[in-house]
Amino acid sequence: MAFKPLHDRVLVRRTESDEKTKGGLIIPDTAKEKPAEGEIVSVGEGARKDSGELIAPAVSAGDKILFGKWSGTEVTVDGEELLIMKESDILGIIS
Repeated sequence: MAFKPLHDRVLVRRTESDEKTKGGLIIPDTAKEKPAEGEIVSVGEGARKDSGELIAPAVSAGDKILFGKWSGTEVTVDGEELLIMKESDILGIIS
């Protein structure tokens, strides 16, 4: 991939949601909500303190994460729709 986020930003690929409910009903595309979980594709080098010291990110590429519903900015990189968001928008890592 030819894109690397800067500072404390991360590049995220959304995970696909199920097309059926637990009861077996098929959900049409127009009624689906965008999933709020994904996989980190790339991570910036981290934020800087006022003193200039680097704060390393707590996440790394390949981590599965949960993020806020309205987090991030949608971008298209190499024909794939991805999200760029700040590390602080990430709610947690899914193990």
